[in-house]
Amino acid sequence: MIIKRDPSRPYKLVISGLITLILAIAIKLNWGFINFLDTIGVGVVQHWSSNFWTSFFTIVSFIASPKMDVVWMILLAFILWGCRARIPALFSLCLLVGGDALGFIVKHLVGRARPALHLAKDTGYSFPSGHVLGTMLVLSIIWIILVPMINEKNSMWIVRTILVIWLILVMISRVYLNAHFPTDVVGAATLAYFWLQIAEYLYVRYAPRLAQAKFFQRSNY
Repeated sequence: MIIKRDPSRPYKLVISGLITLILAIAIKLNWGFINFLDTIGVGVVQHWSSNFWTSFFTIVSFIASPKMDVVWMILLAFILWGCRARIPALFSLCLLVGGDALGFIVKHLVGRARPALHLAKDTGYSFPSGHVLGTMLVLSIIWIILVPMINEKNSMWIVRTILVIWLILVMISRVYLNAHFPTDVVGAATLAYFWLQIAEYLYVRYAPRLAQAKFFQRSNY
C-alpha cells in the first residue's frame, strides 16, 4: 500500500487541529498577541521590498493560485492514472476538493478581513490562505506518492527539499504581497496538514475495499 498505517497519525491530527483551532479562535476574538505576531511577521517579510522581489513573488503567487492548484492536481492525477495508480489518482483529486471545501468553511466561520493594502483581485476572507492550503495539498501528493517512486535516496531528498522551499516561498509571497497576514499562511499550512491526516486515514481504511471494485482491480494502491 502506497500510504501505510501510521501509529503517530492521531497525534499529528490532534496537534495540527489544535494549532489551527487556537489560531482561528484568537483571530476571531481579535487577540492582541496575534496582531503583535502579525505585525512582526509583516515587518520581517516586507522590509526588503523591491521591484525584483515584487515581480518574483507575483509569479510565485500566480503559480500557486487556487486555480493553478486544480491544474497541477489534475496533471498529477493523470500521471498516476497512467502509472496504473487509479486509486491514488482519485485520492489526489478528493484531497484537493475536500481541502478546498474545508478551507471555504473555515474562511467564513472566522470571517477575517484581508490586510488594508491588499490588491483588488484578492477577494474573500483572509484566514486561511487558499494559496498555501492548496499548494501544500498538491505538494503532499508529490511527497507521499511520487517521490517514493524515486530509487536514488539523494535524489529523493533533493526533490523533497525543493518542495519545502517552494512551500516557504508561497507562504512568504502571500504576506509580501499584502494578500494575507502571517498567521493566515501558518493556519493554512496546519489546516492542510490536519486534513491530510484525515484523508490518509480514510485511504488506509477504504483503499483495499475500493481495489476490489471492478473499475479499480488493476490499480496499484
